[in-house]
Amino acid sequence: MAYNNTDLVILGEKIALGQHKTINFSFAKLYTSSKVEIPVVIQRAKIPGPTVVITAGIHGDEINGVEIVRQIIAKKINIPLSGTTICIPILNTFGFLNADRAFPDGRDLNRVFPGTKTGSLASRVAYYFTKEILPFADYCLDFHTGGAQRFNASQVRITQQNPELLKLAAIFNAPFTVYASNISKSYRATCHKIGTPILLFEGGKSQSSNKNIVSQAVEGVMRVLNHLGMLGLGIDVPKKKAPTIVINSSRWIRAQKSGLLHLKIPCNKYVEKGEFLATITDPYGTMRFKVLAPNKGYIINVNQSPIVYQGDAIFHISTQSKTIEQALQENIK
Repeated sequence: MAYNNTDLVILGEKIALGQHKTINFSFAKLYTSSKVEIPVVIQRAKIPGPTVVITAGIHGDEINGVEIVRQIIAKKINIPLSGTTICIPILNTFGFLNADRAFPDGRDLNRVFPGTKTGSLASRVAYYFTKEILPFADYCLDFHTGGAQRFNASQVRITQQNPELLKLAAIFNAPFTVYASNISKSYRATCHKIGTPILLFEGGKSQSSNKNIVSQAVEGVMRVLNHLGMLGLGIDVPKKKAPTIVINSSRWIRAQKSGLLHLKIPCNKYVEKGEFLATITDPYGTMRFKVLAPNKGYIINVNQSPIVYQGDAIFHISTQSKTIEQALQENIK
């Protein structure tokens, strides 16, 4: 593949091979007329190579993702041996300031891509990101967490029957690789339409930072950059702890009662059908309901809220899974 070996011009700024620049992506102001700026950290090697766009904070309350990209920059993992990295730790600055998932207009940035120039605030951010930054990307890595109190096991989400993404997911080596369809008007769907490979990482929960999740994600980025010939000299490639498990399909286990939720198993656990997962009790000591696994599978999401209503999702369990070797072999066929 031929990669860009000339100057990049991003948001009106020229970045030559071997240069580093932090560009402020400024698109709106607060009520006080103070500018809201999104720092875009660009590192270019002297040697041409792929451009990898690394993003987090599409949802303002997803702190884990922000910490992942922060560590990538702080540990100089983003300084490439070849090619270019473009890191954006916080894409939704408004949400981050308010500790909120959405923009002030109530819109979810990840549901308005590719955006419009004259649309809502969230839509305008999506539009300028799509027009000004995304066209340079050869690969995208996007980092998220579970919403509310729902804790996600470390997982990479990809579309099914896509050999290139499956190989990248195997290299990233999160504990789980989950086949998930693209959601309409999402960042991932936009990348798919323009043919840019994207890995979407999910791990942990909102308003929380988890060292293990962050470490797994940072190591995954290092393995991908190494695969692309971009990981800097002197940076050791993390060894894979175990091959990623591919989840073909899954289901939510929902609360049959309202009450206090008492978890009995951790996230990531493989459970058998009928295994004891949790109890739901009332506050008065008169009701105790056992939650049992409806099938064998991996628990890839756990609701850590102490209180649940009837119908709330409390566990996400795989219904079909396979080894990465089996999945790669199927894609060859």
